[in-house]
Amino acid sequence: MKPLNLDANVLVRFLVQDDPKQSPAATKLMADAQSGVCELLLDPMIVAETVYVLAGQYKRPRVDVADTLLAIVRSPYLRAEQELVLIDALLRFRNHGVDFADAWLGAKAASGSHDIASFDRDLDKFKDVKRIEPKT
Repeated sequence: MKPLNLDANVLVRFLVQDDPKQSPAATKLMADAQSGVCELLLDPMIVAETVYVLAGQYKRPRVDVADTLLAIVRSPYLRAEQELVLIDALLRFRNHGVDFADAWLGAKAASGSHDIASFDRDLDKFKDVKRIEPKT
């Protein structure tokens, strides 16, 4: 079987278990991946959407969202794209009180030793990256 790109709606149904039809199907897919029947690919954009849905719509605490997704990203039965940067972004999201997009940008900058052009002072919470504020 070819690898499958995992969508956020499947991941959310698996994590939240709130749909009588979709949640069991999502759980079976994850079990199939764990047993080697299929391979699941996880894109960072899907993690971002999942963070947004769990923290926003479901009002899950930031720490719970981050820790749950960290366990999934680190799981041996799923292949996460840019895994190390994604783990760093989830840790930044959990520990620094920033939104996931800023956490991702900080992790990307830190991994490539790049500065960040931004007006967002939340990025100053990351001591390992430098924010450059555009001037006129």
